[in-house]
Amino acid sequence: MAETIEVLVPGGQADPGPPLGPELGPTPVDVQAVVQEINEQTAAFDGTEVPVTVEYEEDGSFSIEVGVPPTAALIKDEADFETGSGEPNEEFVADLSIEQLKTIAEQKKPDLLSYDTRNAAKEVAGTCASMGVTIEGEDARTFKQRVEDGEYDEVLGAEEAAA
Repeated sequence: MAETIEVLVPGGQADPGPPLGPELGPTPVDVQAVVQEINEQTAAFDGTEVPVTVEYEEDGSFSIEVGVPPTAALIKDEADFETGSGEPNEEFVADLSIEQLKTIAEQKKPDLLSYDTRNAAKEVAGTCASMGVTIEGEDARTFKQRVEDGEYDEVLGAEEAAA
């Protein structure tokens, strides 16, 4: 019967130490093989915390499922800052371009309620607003209306606007 371990690891930088090693140590799997496969599958997230699920059998076989990092982690990574604002309505810590926002929305889309990039971008903008991150130099709270007005159809997809 398969057992499951769920951990958060830095993308492409997992190692046999905590949190992975102590979880895998008592199992029949080759810890180094698991670490190597996790690093291969998470390399694109370079250092960003990534949720990983390791499912293993008693014979030592295993499979790995890599999730998408939290939206806030993707925003921090893309905008290159450490922590959000303590006063997100007044104090802004970073600014994202519409292209950066689109990149995050596309990475996160499978985990969001959105059916398209346009609406995923609006969801990501909501997280930006709560972190004190502006979009194109303006408060993220105004982004939704600008998307609704078609201002970003060229970048986010005009064909999706009709959906």
